[in-house]
Amino acid sequence: MPQHDVIFAGFGGQGVLLVGKMLAYAGMREGKEVSWFPSYGPEMRGGTCNCTVIVSDRPVGSPVVQHPSAVVVLNLPSLDKFEPMVRPAGLICLNSSLIHRQVRRRDVQVVNVPANDIAIELKNPRGANMVALGAYLGATGAVPEAAVEEAIRETFAAKPAVVEINLEAFRRGLALGRAGAVAQEVVA
Repeated sequence: MPQHDVIFAGFGGQGVLLVGKMLAYAGMREGKEVSWFPSYGPEMRGGTCNCTVIVSDRPVGSPVVQHPSAVVVLNLPSLDKFEPMVRPAGLICLNSSLIHRQVRRRDVQVVNVPANDIAIELKNPRGANMVALGAYLGATGAVPEAAVEEAIRETFAAKPAVVEINLEAFRRGLALGRAGAVAQEVVA
């Protein structure tokens, strides 16, 4: 693996920065070079926010990525902003529970994930971010799934009741990401 770079984006309060941090921790756990670069407006909860995560075998030269290989978007404003930036043949994972338009580009892989619907089905409405993280990982294999599961366990260690439900949300997303990646290969 040379380098995986991804932008997670959505509204403040959706856990975008949290899942980015978990991916970075998982990369560190695997001995990779990582960067986690958050960005959010002054309004915080309800405003837009995003973070760039880089996981690499080599030192990371800059935390800023102009054309990421992937974006995970949880809301429409994030899709509008980041869709043009993804490099050709890159990946867009989108939360189809909240985004009701199709990706306009034809030169990228798209994985539609009903993240909010799955989270609600699991009785974990705040778990849409975990579903999205799983979908990204399932489509890319950026880090081993066990490393992310350990990051989830550590993150929620103080709240044991939410560990398993977040792991289940992550695993549901993982399956969708894998299926979406396979479907895209068949179409291509």
